[in-house]
Amino acid sequence: MIEAAKIWNEPNNKSHWDPNLDPEWDLFARMTILAGQAIRAENSTVTRVLGGMSPIDPSFVRRLDERGVLEEVDVVAVHGFPLDWNLWQIHEWPNKIDEIRAVTDKPIWVTEAGVSSFGAEEVQAWGVKRTAELLIGKVPRIHWYSLYDLPSHWEATTRHKEAEGSSYYRHFHMGLLRADGTPKPAVEAFAPYAGQMGICQWFHYEDHRLDEAVAWLKRLGVRHLRTGLSWADSFRPNALDWFDRQMEALADFEVTVTFCFTPEHRGVEPHHTSPPQVAEEFAGFCAAMIRRYGTTRTADTAAAMAAVG
Repeated sequence: MIEAAKIWNEPNNKSHWDPNLDPEWDLFARMTILAGQAIRAENSTVTRVLGGMSPIDPSFVRRLDERGVLEEVDVVAVHGFPLDWNLWQIHEWPNKIDEIRAVTDKPIWVTEAGVSSFGAEEVQAWGVKRTAELLIGKVPRIHWYSLYDLPSHWEATTRHKEAEGSSYYRHFHMGLLRADGTPKPAVEAFAPYAGQMGICQWFHYEDHRLDEAVAWLKRLGVRHLRTGLSWADSFRPNALDWFDRQMEALADFEVTVTFCFTPEHRGVEPHHTSPPQVAEEFAGFCAAMIRRYGTTRTADTAAAMAAVG
């Protein structure tokens, strides 16, 4: 079921990795190297993706390259939200990709690109179309973030929550569908590109939206889906039952699965952004999930997918 395994999510964003605990990303580098090696040892056909940078930062790529990380991944991923959080304009997308191409010969995937409907749903619909125009043909894999809005009674995964002001509340309006499942104008804008531009949709533990999401993805004609399997969730009761249900429901898609989120009791500090106390434990989790859900495609097929999408 898994065509690609993404190691962590936005490691240069303090909402996902604590720079106070690892200011030079040395611990992150070691953890990623071990995870990349474990994934490759378990299933050499699975493409290994370096967790999407946000912000898009060539100096971060160079930093990790100096620590040997790029030797243990096959793809470098980036995230961009120029109409909501980034300090650049949407038409600069090709330039941002070229900045990363200048520092690595690895294929570059855009595993999250999005525009919120926070200001106006019409702006989001225009953003879908413009993003597709700018990125299709520029990179081999694109994932629109996301299918669903975040329900208002949930929390967005950020560091400072409501203290971030409107930046925080934009997280709740990134979907093509509203939180109640009704479509926004962006659905119609996305539909012509669904075969070339996949979706990133995170599913929470025992997420009630799973079956409806699958129906929508198939209705739209989406082929490529990015989601996550949380290391922290793996310690919940009946976690494997939920993981099995999620992955079985997604069996008809080419899935990029993201491994991330430190369990509180296994972190240097009790927080999901913390480096793990024992990096080998995260690598072991990655290996176990690949063993359980990995594809059986040939190595040649996997290489072709990484190169051309």
